[in-house]
Amino acid sequence: MKKMMRMPVAALALLLAGAASAETLYVSNEKGATVTLIDGATAKPIGSWPVGKRPRGIALSADGKTLFVCASDDNTVQMIDTATGRILADLPSGDDPEQFALSRDGKQLFAANERQNIVTAIDIAKRTVTFQTPTGEEPEGMATSPDGRWVVATSESENSVHWIDIASGQEKAVTTVGLRPRHAEFTPDGKALWVSSEIEGIIQIIDPATQKIVKRIPLAIEGVPSESILPDGIRFTPDGRQAVVALGRANHVAIVDVASATPIRYIPVGRRVWHVGISPDGTRAYSANGLSDTLSIIDLKSMAVTATVPAGRAPWGIAVGR
Repeated sequence: MKKMMRMPVAALALLLAGAASAETLYVSNEKGATVTLIDGATAKPIGSWPVGKRPRGIALSADGKTLFVCASDDNTVQMIDTATGRILADLPSGDDPEQFALSRDGKQLFAANERQNIVTAIDIAKRTVTFQTPTGEEPEGMATSPDGRWVVATSESENSVHWIDIASGQEKAVTTVGLRPRHAEFTPDGKALWVSSEIEGIIQIIDPATQKIVKRIPLAIEGVPSESILPDGIRFTPDGRQAVVALGRANHVAIVDVASATPIRYIPVGRRVWHVGISPDGTRAYSANGLSDTLSIIDLKSMAVTATVPAGRAPWGIAVGR
């Protein structure tokens, strides 16, 4: 793949302003130290922003004006102005932040620090640490509950989910899950937490009221070895009816019916799918294909890939803007 030209910031800002009605996809490229911008309307790359080393976790503020990116090897979460691509701040996010979660009010950011085995909470406006809480070894997946009570962190090495009370900054419960939990995601209504266990090839559904597993979803694809089915990122459609799950080296995503907790389709995409995104209207899903250096666009009505778009080196995470 030819190296993508970096569009001048001013020109890119004008282009984005002219296409304000189209959603913009922001893709973190782990080996490229860049974020690729993709126009959702045309399925074309429209620019590339340099960021810190080994960018992984990525998310937008609720108003879409600020992009947050984990620069894991620079030990920070960077704040980026989406109008210009300018880095506004390097937040004091602890060592090796791989993923993070934003509080529901948008005032705090919670980063998982893999080398320190802690979660660091940051006041975004003040850009200061509000608390640090020990977790299990290798915390990675992060999520905040819709009611604003909990921030959870998955511990890859200890096969556990840690429940931290945001108000007090204290851990209140631990849930044992399957091998190597990589991602956690609350359903839109907050009634369940879904956790992917990569090595075990399952999704666990946990009741936030009891912090206990209520159901396990096994994942299996005809013709694909079970050891290749490595569930990672999970995203729900806005109506909460479907979940889209990245399946790693299986080179597929799973579409899961939430009500029945049953996989209804496996869709082939690029190689080594890390994470997924959903369009705001719930009609499309996007997969970051780490070994293909591409992003796949999936129509959720036909359940088929409609476009494959070049990204940077080793795309990892996706944030979807309006």
